[in-house]
Amino acid sequence: MFSFALRRAYGGPSVLRRLLSTAESTLDSCVDVKSRVLNDKIRNLAIVAHVDHGKTTLVDKLLQSSLDPTSVPSEQQGEGERLMDSGDLEKERGITITSKPTRCQFEGYTVNIVDTPGHADFAGEVDRILSMVDGVCLVVDGGEGVMSQTKYVVERAVQAGLKPIVLLNKLDREGGLAMVESGEVESELFDLFCSLGATDEQLEYPTYYASAKGGWVTSDLSEAVDIVKGAKPGKDVGMDKLLRGFLEHIGPPTGSPLSEESKANEPFSLAATMVGFDQFLGRTVTGKVSSGSAKISDRSIFLPRDPELVNPDKKLLLPQPISGVFVYEGVTRTPLESGVADKGDIVTLTGVPDGIKVGDTVTLESNPVKEPIMTPPLAPPTLSMDFGANDGPLAGKEGTIVQASRIRARLQSEVDNNVTLSIGASEESTDKSIVFARGELQLGILIEQMRREGYEMTISPPKIVFSEDEQGNVMEPFEEVTVDVDSDYSGAVMNMLTGDRKALMMEMREDDGKVRMKFEMPTRALLGFGPEAATTTRGSAVVNHTFLEMRDHIGPLGEGLEKGKLVSSDTGKSTSYALNMIGERGELFIAPGDEVYAGMVIGENSRSGDLEVNPIRSKGLTNVRTVLKEEKASFAAVKRLSVEDLISYMNDDEVIEVTPKSVRLRKKVLDAGERARAQKVKKQQRDAKKK
Repeated sequence: MFSFALRRAYGGPSVLRRLLSTAESTLDSCVDVKSRVLNDKIRNLAIVAHVDHGKTTLVDKLLQSSLDPTSVPSEQQGEGERLMDSGDLEKERGITITSKPTRCQFEGYTVNIVDTPGHADFAGEVDRILSMVDGVCLVVDGGEGVMSQTKYVVERAVQAGLKPIVLLNKLDREGGLAMVESGEVESELFDLFCSLGATDEQLEYPTYYASAKGGWVTSDLSEAVDIVKGAKPGKDVGMDKLLRGFLEHIGPPTGSPLSEESKANEPFSLAATMVGFDQFLGRTVTGKVSSGSAKISDRSIFLPRDPELVNPDKKLLLPQPISGVFVYEGVTRTPLESGVADKGDIVTLTGVPDGIKVGDTVTLESNPVKEPIMTPPLAPPTLSMDFGANDGPLAGKEGTIVQASRIRARLQSEVDNNVTLSIGASEESTDKSIVFARGELQLGILIEQMRREGYEMTISPPKIVFSEDEQGNVMEPFEEVTVDVDSDYSGAVMNMLTGDRKALMMEMREDDGKVRMKFEMPTRALLGFGPEAATTTRGSAVVNHTFLEMRDHIGPLGEGLEKGKLVSSDTGKSTSYALNMIGERGELFIAPGDEVYAGMVIGENSRSGDLEVNPIRSKGLTNVRTVLKEEKASFAAVKRLSVEDLISYMNDDEVIEVTPKSVRLRKKVLDAGERARAQKVKKQQRDAKKK
């Protein structure tokens, strides 16, 4: 309310920002210098935004713009579409999964740019990156405005004290320009910064208007309007304009003040933001040099962020000589010309100790720092799943890595480079490992990566990570959920969320046949909503969510969330004859000729409860000739569920069987008689609770 009143009084957010920052510019000369410039020819920044707002496309265009016009560009340097999304899954799904640094040379400056994920499940990637940059470029889709992940990244940037630059993107898309022209998006953004406690300096952020795909940027809204309406972009509205904005508005890296005597003896320190392995150069670590300098052959050690999690194997802790100092140009790792990792720069070191993990501090054996660099806290995990060896009837037939020990080792290597994941010992079995994560997409990506590497696994149903407050009350994670849907389906979506899922509607807006609804609901109620919403709304619903906070447990959800399944009663290959009849009972997940076994889920029952069916039955042969020349079996299209779909779809008595060739859903207990007895006990327990 306060910011809204000020805008009306003073004529808009840009005027208000200037008023709020007047005192700061007046006092600059009176304040003692609390930091020193580490390298005034370096700029470090991260590109942050909500999912699909254009971050990666923007980085592509920035890299292309910074190339020497006389050089021949290559795909690795910056020529190509979605260059930074180099992983197979990133290319297939069109999303950024891991943060990636790159650099470009512009007008004598080195600009280090980090592309970050926009999906809430990978928000931890943003958290760890913000500790090594000095500013952020906040990209906002002009047609969507402030979204759930926009709030998250702005909050993190404000807390870290980073200087923001706002880029309103996709103005050439339908509806994008209208919202920006009305001032709605800018007012929303300014309110967001104010509500999150931004300083006067942060509120003085510059705003640019752009189409990253079109390759133009301007700081003049009227010029952007003309370009969108058909005017030819001028020479001064290319990506160079945004690069100059980075140089002007984002300062060089700074550090604690040092005397001339101590500068020469300043110890080297680098917080490990990314950890990897090179088969030729050994362990690699990427981060920003916070102090001192290091060169090839210097012996490196590390200080653990958490001493309790250090690997007990002393061989992994031994000092190692640095074998290389690299930087990324495009997606290519190239040796740094000077061969020296100097303070303020973002570099990759090779040949560091094997025991290092993300968040640890690299320093030198000859002159180490005394304390590890403090890194920002991360949001807690919300989901957990058990990973174990495949123990199904088809185990070992499709994969090459089937041992539980190798699965555990692979999970540990993933945790070493992903601070948002953690593993522990499963309560169900010593042969299983429990993995804690931020959401089903993050777990689904991990499972899919391991599946493609040749692993066979059995995955348990997801469990919500609960906690207790000081009084011993059970707390559960809550999410803020935003749904954009055609107005014809808004009522159906509202009923789905406010019914059995017990969501609380916070906001609803309708514009031009589209409705945006915001809800607050438990994380466990969100499981399975995405696929169900897509089916109900015929694919028109766009669902986004982000972690809100831990709240009091609200009790059991509605009983209508658990779906009945069609379960195979026999083992063999499915037949068209059998599936033709089974298809009348529900929706099928398998096609004729697929391998099935007793206890495997082959479809969804149209009624509540599980139904035993025989998908391998064939038509009996007789000596009676039919009057028909041929009989055709026809049934509805098979519904193939992805790993993420199955994670949110499976019931408590089911597991996912993952192999390099197949992803199957089956019952934990394969024997139908044992399952029936277990269901009877479960029903008795549920009835007892009601009494």
